[in-house]
Amino acid sequence: MEIKTHEVNTTKIAEVTEDYIFINNAQDGLDLLGNVYYQGFDNIIIHQKNITPDFFDLKTGIAGEILQKFSTYRVALAIVGDFSHYTSKSIKDFIFESNKAGHINFVNSVSEALSCLGKE
Repeated sequence: MEIKTHEVNTTKIAEVTEDYIFINNAQDGLDLLGNVYYQGFDNIIIHQKNITPDFFDLKTGIAGEILQKFSTYRVALAIVGDFSHYTSKSIKDFIFESNKAGHINFVNSVSEALSCLGKE
């Protein structure tokens, strides 16, 4: 797995830079979390293209399961992408509430992700 390292203030952030979907289910999310956490990173950036589209269908439960794992292990996550084409009220509300809480962030760019995740 290709990982680019960022450091903001004293926070070590992993950006996964793969071009394929590597999160297809909750176990994949947990595997990513463990892998990156084991390497000493505090927070993680992934890209929308790396996540199964089923993640954004809240009825599948994948998003809730994965994000719960990140919250439990206190590893912040930023998902970079264009979320404007999601039109359902439930996913829009989910993204809004996640961003408001600040532990899971849906952002438009890596620089925005670094800004969110690099806060002390």
